[in-house]
Amino acid sequence: MMFRLAYPALLALLCLVAGWVAWQVKRRPATVTYSMTAQLSRLARGSGLAGRIPLMARTLCLILLVLALARPQLFNVSREIQSSGVDIMLCLDTSGSMRALDFSLDGKPVSRSAAVKKVVRDFIQKRENDRIGLVVFGTEAFTQSPLTLDKGLLMELIKRMKNGMAGEKTAIGSAIAVGAKRLRDLKAKTKLLILLTDGRQTAGELTPEAAAEAAKALGIKIYTIGIGGTEPAPFPIQTAFGTQIIRQPVDLDEATLTRVAAIGQGKYFRAADTQQLQEIYDIIDRQEKTTVKVKEFFHFKELYPYLLVPAFILLMAEIVMRATILRTIP
Repeated sequence: MMFRLAYPALLALLCLVAGWVAWQVKRRPATVTYSMTAQLSRLARGSGLAGRIPLMARTLCLILLVLALARPQLFNVSREIQSSGVDIMLCLDTSGSMRALDFSLDGKPVSRSAAVKKVVRDFIQKRENDRIGLVVFGTEAFTQSPLTLDKGLLMELIKRMKNGMAGEKTAIGSAIAVGAKRLRDLKAKTKLLILLTDGRQTAGELTPEAAAEAAKALGIKIYTIGIGGTEPAPFPIQTAFGTQIIRQPVDLDEATLTRVAAIGQGKYFRAADTQQLQEIYDIIDRQEKTTVKVKEFFHFKELYPYLLVPAFILLMAEIVMRATILRTIP
């Protein structure tokens, strides 16, 4: 809950109240104050602080009335978000080749999978109003998360991704098929499948092209991203003498990824380093922007009645005192 004054400019009336009080204090009283007609001998004592009680009551009454006129309110805001409906399925390669150390973060060499995690998480944070799902693939392909608006869940699942969790080989066709299946029955204006890999099809019976044709028939647009440089990449290998780094050639099937993107009426990108990978996801983010309409609903609770009641009580108290124990003689 938040607090506000609907008409804060009316607080300027407090200046008039202050001026009126100053005038009342300085002016010479034209009457004699007494407490009871039978006790006129106490006039001197009754004309002190007791004589100012009506003025104090009137002042507090005026202050409360000014505050009530300013309309203090407690309020909260609820929002109704209407999205144009973009559903995105991320298909990420977790095969053994993603261990290659040819990417970097903050100037330090990291594996391809580590760079992908960082960039993909940044991408997810930008798409706060879209449903996003996650498919991981290697020798097999499986759904790590169905389409969801729970970005915290997606972040945690991506953080826990490990190389080889779906096998050491690469089943690109299976990954497209699993992602398309998740998007198939959903009603959305735009359905996107973003596939990222660093290799070629080495597992699975379904070819990438056939899977792309099936996805196209379901109205799914496909973007493909191939990662890895053109030079042999350093790979960590476990040996009897510990971890050794050897260089192996990059085996990226760009021709197939280009055909898959063309079938899916999307686009193929090549990322040789972390910066290029970030730029690719930024391009996709801009090209597939979500149209969001936000309606705000304000719920107010008026507080002025809580000021009017004590103001009325003070006014009545002043009238009663002036008519009884603090009566004045004209």
